[in-house]
Amino acid sequence: MCGIAGIISKKPIEEASIEIAIDHLKHRGPDAGSVFGNAHVRLGHRRLSIIDLSDAANQPFTDTSGRYTIVFNGEIYNYQQIRQRLEGKYQFTTSSDTEALLALYIAYGENFLNSLDGMFAFAIWDAKENSLFIARDRLGKKPFYYFHSEDTFVFASEVRSILATGYVKPRVAQAQITNYLRYQTVHQPNTILEDIYQLNAGYCGLLKDQKLSVKPYWEITNVPAFEDKGIEEVKKTVARLFINAVEKRMISDVPFGAFLSGGIDSSLIVACMSELHSTQVSTFSIVFDEPSFDESTYSRLIAKKYQTNHTEFLLKPETFLESTPEILKSMDMPSPDGANTYWVSKLTKEAGITVALSGLGGDELFGGYSTMVRYQKLMQNNLFWALPRFVRATAGSLAAHLMKNRKMGDLANASSRSFSAVYPIMRQAFSTLELQRITQRKELKVHQLSESLEWMNEKLSHLALLSQGTVGEIECYTRDLLLRDTDQMSMAHALEVRVPFFDHHLLEYVMSVPDKYKQPIYPKRLLVESLAPRLPDEVVHRKKMGFSLPWEYWLKNELRSFCNDRIIWLSKNCAYFDEKNLMAYWNQFLKDDRSIPWSRVWQLVVLADWLERNKVSE
Repeated sequence: MCGIAGIISKKPIEEASIEIAIDHLKHRGPDAGSVFGNAHVRLGHRRLSIIDLSDAANQPFTDTSGRYTIVFNGEIYNYQQIRQRLEGKYQFTTSSDTEALLALYIAYGENFLNSLDGMFAFAIWDAKENSLFIARDRLGKKPFYYFHSEDTFVFASEVRSILATGYVKPRVAQAQITNYLRYQTVHQPNTILEDIYQLNAGYCGLLKDQKLSVKPYWEITNVPAFEDKGIEEVKKTVARLFINAVEKRMISDVPFGAFLSGGIDSSLIVACMSELHSTQVSTFSIVFDEPSFDESTYSRLIAKKYQTNHTEFLLKPETFLESTPEILKSMDMPSPDGANTYWVSKLTKEAGITVALSGLGGDELFGGYSTMVRYQKLMQNNLFWALPRFVRATAGSLAAHLMKNRKMGDLANASSRSFSAVYPIMRQAFSTLELQRITQRKELKVHQLSESLEWMNEKLSHLALLSQGTVGEIECYTRDLLLRDTDQMSMAHALEVRVPFFDHHLLEYVMSVPDKYKQPIYPKRLLVESLAPRLPDEVVHRKKMGFSLPWEYWLKNELRSFCNDRIIWLSKNCAYFDEKNLMAYWNQFLKDDRSIPWSRVWQLVVLADWLERNKVSE
């Protein structure tokens, strides 16, 4: 895990520009930092050493011919197999996965991407062709941001690194504020800033003569055909793929451990790690004094069962409150989420661990989110969809008003019975009416995310509805929020987090499995039964809790002044909002208006803090 940056320009590049860029990535890679290049090409790298700890594996890394130079962020889990494949074709000078990645590219060109098993974002400079090849892993676990003008291309692992170069001024993209409020994030390829974009997950690109062309090398909709040999065969396959996913993510030359919440997903990862590793596994949990959201009973149960070296950190409300500014400062992009990952990463790193496995992704694959089941039921409701749209919309608006559920009104007014029209609405935060309430903008009825997903409708039509839900969660929520926040918050402490559930072999297979085998009669039934009897019933049938804190109380009390200052700043400095209506919204929340959840207010506070902190202009 590292931080990468680069500048390719027709104009002479000041060496200080790339130095500044990688200096802003030092938290991602405290072990080494270096730059490569000339007047028109400069690449920079900050290293967190994990595979081959020698200085010879530092980056930027140039092959022995001097033609190719790579900067790479991530891990290639099958790098040893790649080395064996290229034996006799390439003379290796290190035992790093970086060199294996570069050697495979030299041997096969861009066609090598489907041979990679891992998480990655990288750029390879070809000095002979004067071209830059870039790529990002299939699910977007590793970030790749860029700015592109007629004469300059700047890329980095974080937006703030690009801004530090001075090539682009931070200007807010008004249309993307809508998407941030609707979905708690801005989806690829956009960011909340004008002129700064993301390379899409599963995409590669080539920059030559300052012209950038990008294309997909993998698509989440390309699911292999399912050969039904019965439920027992399905369970065996799920177990084999999952155990393999865990095993390959334990490859490391530095100490590793696991986050342990006591839920099904993290508990199964710890169970498999304990079976696969001969020494005691280190596990880490955040615990609380408040029983309503403390999960220590279950994490301790698993730690005892698998005899892990278990470390707990008691997070007191006052400690969390004091750390709020630091957590917000760690955000490269505004996000209402991520505080849990920040704290468990901090604890894990302070214990001397550099790599940690996380249970992220289990809900997405095995129907763990209620959103997926609701989507399944809604799409199967023929009576609802038989109603004329105006009838649905009228009834939905009335029900939304009576039940204080504005999302229901948007769902009833969905343009069609399609994945792209329905799932984004199910995953939205602010409804259309709520947005109009604080902005007075009529055009907010347009759903940009829905439009960007229309191409998927036909390709997903052959998939079971829960598998469509997997795609919906990844496209609308997980990739651009949870995975991004996991990267940001863990790397704030120079900790690499690996996610076995998002192994693409496991993902592709589980998505091919029909709903009759995945239906969550009890939580994540297929996963639990496939890995049985590793989990005790107390863990399987426990109440799903998740990471929760008394946010509503804090926003109205301890954090009231903090929030008030930022809401005022937002109302006066961001023309997107109607000043009077935004302040009224905040004041109604303070008066316990139950139609205004604390999470909506926190989204606004985080946005204001991020815009002000990064000196973003209109």
